[in-house]
Amino acid sequence: MTPSEKALILKAYENKTVTDTTLLAAAVANAVGNVLRKKGKRPQKLWRKKPQKTDKDAQQRQLAQVLQAEANAGTAWVEAIYRANGRQYPRKENTNAGT
Repeated sequence: MTPSEKALILKAYENKTVTDTTLLAAAVANAVGNVLRKKGKRPQKLWRKKPQKTDKDAQQRQLAQVLQAEANAGTAWVEAIYRANGRQYPRKENTNAGT
């Protein structure tokens, strides 16, 4: 193993250690804050979920497919999804019919 490879491995290990330590410190600070909170106040969550990043190209392709399907068949594809799941498609009623 070359010295530069060893240095890269050590740097990656150091980054991992720093990240883990930072996460642990933040969790401990949050837990201490929860223990010392006022009586009626809600505790803060220790870990927050991060939303997954989306692939912009894939999202645009999927949107184009949906728009193409709507242009070709209207909203029949939505009704097909409802039927496949055993549900009834909600119909919009004309609210101005009585007036």
